Amino acid sequence: MRVGIWFLKLAAFYFLVGVAMGLTMEIIGDHRLSGAHAHINLIGWASMALFGIIYVLFPKAGETKLAQLHFWLYNISFPLFMLGLSFILLGNESLLILLMVFPNFLVLAVVFFVLNVFLQVKVEHVNSFLNKN
Repeated sequence: MRVGIWFLKLAAFYFLVGVAMGLTMEIIGDHRLSGAHAHINLIGWASMALFGIIYVLFPKAGETKLAQLHFWLYNISFPLFMLGLSFILLGNESLLILLMVFPNFLVLAVVFFVLNVFLQVKVEHVNSFLNKN
């Protein structure tokens, strides 16, 4: 369950980052980072919130080694991916290596999540959850 809570907290953080980034772009009239802004809102805020909700609703899934691997790999690769993307969007290719490496690790983290859900979230868990409410 801790993994779920941490995903929810980081999702809230990335929501704030995404909103602040959008507001800043609008105020200064420079939208070159809109691609990074969209990724932060979708991959940071929305996806992490969904990961967190799933891990909280299905605590067995949140207690696995796959959940730990998913959490750490996702949360190391995501900010480095966004850093590289931001540099590229601003016309600076000095951190191109980040875009060559970390999106792949992010996808691997998602594969760990999908495997974890398929292995740990069972129909009886859903029925148990629905019957509690």
